[in-house]
Amino acid sequence: MHTRIANTPEGRIPCPGPDPRPGRPHAAKRKGEFLRALPGILAVVLLFSARAFAVDIERDPINYSQAKDANVITRLEEKILAGTVVLQHDEQFGYLPALLKALGVSTSSQTLVFSKTSLQLDRIGPRTPRAIYFNDDVFVGYCHRSEMLEITAADPKLGAVFYALDQDTRDKPKFRRQTNRCLLCHASSSSMGMPGNVLTSVYPESDGQPNRSMDFFRVDHSTPFQRRWGGWYVSGTTGGQVHLGNMIVKGMRVPDEKELAATSNLVNLEDRFRPKIHLTPHSDVVALMVMEHQAEMHNRLTRANFSVREILFGQPAGNTAAPDKGRSAETERRIRDACEPAVRYLLFSGEIPLTDPVKGTTPFAREFAARGPRDSKGRSLREFDLERRLFKYPCSYMIYSEMFDTLPEAALECIYRRLWDILHAKSGEAAFEHLSESDRQAIIGILRETKPTLPAYWK
Repeated sequence: MHTRIANTPEGRIPCPGPDPRPGRPHAAKRKGEFLRALPGILAVVLLFSARAFAVDIERDPINYSQAKDANVITRLEEKILAGTVVLQHDEQFGYLPALLKALGVSTSSQTLVFSKTSLQLDRIGPRTPRAIYFNDDVFVGYCHRSEMLEITAADPKLGAVFYALDQDTRDKPKFRRQTNRCLLCHASSSSMGMPGNVLTSVYPESDGQPNRSMDFFRVDHSTPFQRRWGGWYVSGTTGGQVHLGNMIVKGMRVPDEKELAATSNLVNLEDRFRPKIHLTPHSDVVALMVMEHQAEMHNRLTRANFSVREILFGQPAGNTAAPDKGRSAETERRIRDACEPAVRYLLFSGEIPLTDPVKGTTPFAREFAARGPRDSKGRSLREFDLERRLFKYPCSYMIYSEMFDTLPEAALECIYRRLWDILHAKSGEAAFEHLSESDRQAIIGILRETKPTLPAYWK
C-alpha cells in the first residue's frame, strides 16, 4: 500500500491516498484497508479519551498543545540552526544515523516491531518491521523507505512530546511538533491520560495486523513473560520463560507453550525479515526490557508532574513549596496519592521475577551499564542482574533523569520522603516486601553518593 503526503496544519503527514504509479491498488481499496486496520489500532492503544481523567491537559496549568516545548530535540534544533551541528543525510537511511549520533543513542538499542499498531502501518509488517532506538530521554522510530522519522522526547514540563523529521535532503532539517493526531492514542487510558508511550503485545497475523478478536496486553516490568512482545521481534535467550515474540498466529487459537518455546530463544532473526533494511539485524531482549520499564516510568513521572501542578494551581504561592508552608491535610493526601504510582514503579514494585537467565545479542547491556554513575564501591543503578530480576539494585535509573529532577518541589519532597521511609522499612507495606535489607542499604548508599539533590535528611 502506497502512502501519499498530505499538507495539514501540523505539517506534511503520510495518509492513504491516490497513487500515481500504475498497477498499484486503487485508492478506495487502500482506504478500506486503512479503515479495516484502524479499529485494531485503536483497540490496542485507545480505551478511553484523556477527558476521562482528572487532569485536562489542554487547560491551565498544563496547556499541553500551546505550551513551549524544551527538551533534547529543541536543544538539538537550536544547534542545527546555529550551524554547530550538521546532520548528514545517508543515501539509505536518511537522517537516522546522524540523528542517533547527535542524540547519543546507540544502535544497540534497536528493537523491531512488526505489528501494524502505529502511524505508518502501511509500511510495517513481518518482512519490514519498524525500528525503535532510544536512550533515557528520547525514542526514535524508523520505517523502511518512509518519508519521515518519528520522535518522542521526554519533556520535563510536558511529558512525551512528539515530532516528525522529514527525510528529504535539506541544509538544516527541521523537527515538526505533532499534537492532536498523536494524542488520540498517546494520551489515552493506556498512559493514564497523560501524553506518553505505551508498549503493547498483540497476537499478530501473517500481514502484521493484530487479531482484533484476541487479547492484547500492555507491557511493563510487571507483565508476565508469556504475555510480552507479541508483534515484536526478540533476539536473545530467556531459558524456559516463553514469550509471544517472533510469533505469527493462525486463526483464533492461542499458541501453546510448545509453540512459544520454538520461537522464544532466537539469537538470529535474519530469516524473519530483510536485515539490511535496518542498522543492525537485532531486536535485543534486554533493550526491550529496559525500554518497557522506561516508557512506563516516563508516564508515571508525567502523571505526578501534571497532577501535582493541578492540585496546587491557584493556591497562594507560599502553599506550593513544602509541607511547612501551610498546605491542608487534604492537599497533602492528594499530592501523596498523585506521586504514589511513581514511587512504586521507581522501586520496581510488582516486577515479575526471572526464573531463568536472560541474555541479549548486542552490546546494549554492557553499554547501558557503563554509563553509571557509580558510588565509591563501584555500584550503579544501571547494573543488570538478568538472573533474578532486571536490575541488580531495584531502584530505577530514571531517578537521575531531567524529568525527575524538574518535578514540582512538592512532588519531589513527597517522593523523597516516601523513598526514605520505605528504604528504612518504616512503612512495612506489602508492595515493598521484595526489597531485602541488603537491597535497601545498597540503594541508600548509591543514592547518597550519586544523587547530589537529595534532601539534607538523607545525608
